[in-house]
Order: sequence, then C-alpha cells, then structure tokens
Amino acid sequence: MRRVILFIAPFIAVISTANAQKGLSAGANAPTFSGVDQNGKKISLQTLLKEHQSVVLFFYRGQWCPYCNKHIKELQDSLQLLTAKGAYVIGVTPETSENISRTIKKTKAGFSIIQDKDDEIMKAYGVNFMMDEATFSKYKGYGIDLEANNGNTRHTLPVPATYIIDRSGKIRFVHFDPDYKKRASTGMLLTKL
Repeated sequence: MRRVILFIAPFIAVISTANAQKGLSAGANAPTFSGVDQNGKKISLQTLLKEHQSVVLFFYRGQWCPYCNKHIKELQDSLQLLTAKGAYVIGVTPETSENISRTIKKTKAGFSIIQDKDDEIMKAYGVNFMMDEATFSKYKGYGIDLEANNGNTRHTLPVPATYIIDRSGKIRFVHFDPDYKKRASTGMLLTKL
C-alpha cells in the first residue's frame, strides 16, 4: 500500500499546480500556430482549417505517461471515424522528437504530433504549468526525467487538454481537466464534430 501512495503523491502535486491554469473556453478564437510534425510535414492551423472541416488539437505530457499513451491509442483507433467527419488530429507535446518517436512506437499514432519546443502553443492555449522542484525530484526518483524527455530545464508540462477548432477558427469544444487521468473520449469528440 505504501508504494502505491508514494507513486501517486507526485501526480497529486502536479494536479494542484495545474489548477492555476484555466485553458481557453469554447467560443474563443483559437490561437494560430505552426510547427513540423514527426514526418517533417509543415503544420499550420490556418492551412489545415482551409483543407479540413475542423482540427482536433490535444496536448499530452510525454511518452512516459501511461494515461497519455492510452488516450493517443484511443484517438488512433478512432482516427478513421474522426477524419470521416472532416477532422485533422494534431498532438502537441513538450517532449523531444526522439521521445515523440517513442510515443509513436508505443501507440502506433498515425496523425501529426508536433514538439512545442518553446512552450509557445501550450502558453497560447493556457495549458502550460511549471512543475515545482520537489515534484520534479520525485518524478526523477520514479525514473521520469523531464529535462531529458523535453530537452530543456524548464520543467513545463501541459494540462492534458483537447480542443476542437472549427473552420472559422473558433473553439467549438474544450476538454480541460487538471486531473491527468481524465481525457476527452473519442465518443465525445465524435458527437462534437
């Protein structure tokens, strides 16, 4: 029992830190962003919205997060259903391109994933939070080295949020929950597309 409590403790600290963030609300204009995905494809929100009915944009913490991997697998399993509704799926993460490759290997993700190298996309969507030193040290003790995973010393993670952005650039749906275990289900996304 003690091991379970010790393992959960650092995640609880992150949840309380993330509570300060609110994310963007439905009806807001989606901040534009661009990047290069794991396949070298240039990604631009403006271009995607010209080519697709909507964009499903989600933020995940890293390949080390089992809840992130489960969510990505669920999105991949429903990718044909999502794209049939005119959606383009994009994952955004602070992890390095090498770790994005690990995520893809674990989840078989076939959609675009881009590295938010400078935390700009996370900040624009209001999902970024800084992990305190005590929690960072606890994570490291469990073998989760954010500095190695993200390639920087900022200790920034996203609240695992999901946004549906419609063709006009408005946010139509938001799932924002500081509890890292709660994610937008693909069934919910499909009803909102």
